[in-house]
Amino acid sequence: MKRRWALAASSGLACLLLLGCGYTTQSTLDPKYQTIHVAAFQNATKEYDLQAPLTNAMRRKFMTDGRLRVVDQKDADLILEGAILDYTLKGLTYDQDDEVTQFLCVVVAGVRCTEGDTGEVLWEEQGMTGETTFYTRAAGQSSDRLRGNAEVYLPSVRSFASEEENRSAAEALEQLASDIFYRTVEPW
Repeated sequence: MKRRWALAASSGLACLLLLGCGYTTQSTLDPKYQTIHVAAFQNATKEYDLQAPLTNAMRRKFMTDGRLRVVDQKDADLILEGAILDYTLKGLTYDQDDEVTQFLCVVVAGVRCTEGDTGEVLWEEQGMTGETTFYTRAAGQSSDRLRGNAEVYLPSVRSFASEEENRSAAEALEQLASDIFYRTVEPW
C-alpha cells in the first residue's frame, strides 16, 4: 500500500515538474511562418570551399525537418542569410618535437533571420560557431570516428592540404548548420 502511494506521489510530482518548467513537444516557432529562403552564405575568410557546404547543409536541414518549406526569396515568410567570418585552427596537443598532433577546428559565422514581407530582423548573431577536433597524420592516431550527419550528408571540404582537415572542416560546418537551424526553428 505504501509502495503504491509512493509511486503515485512520485508520478504526480514528475508531471507537475514537467508542467511547471514549461516543457512542451510543440515548436515555439510562430505558426504564421511556413516558408524560408536560405540565401547563399558569403565567405569573408581567406579559405575557399566553405560557403557552399554550409548553405547546402542549411537547406537540407530545413527540408528534412519540414516545419519550414524552402522556397525562393520572393515567396518566403523568413529569409536566412549570413557570412562565414572566420576559420581557425588551434593546436591542442603537441609531440616531443613541439609539433602539433591534434587541432581544434573552429568556423565562426554571422547570421541574420528576417521577415520576408517587412524586412524586420527577428534575430541576428555575429559569433555562431561550429567546432571539432582532428589528429594530424604525424600523431599516429585516427580522427576517424562516427561523425554524425557530416559523414552521411556533407561531402568533405576539398580546400585543405590534408584529408583530416577537410573532414574536420566539414564536421564543423555541419555543427554550425545545426546551431543556426535550431536558432531559427526554436527561437526561445
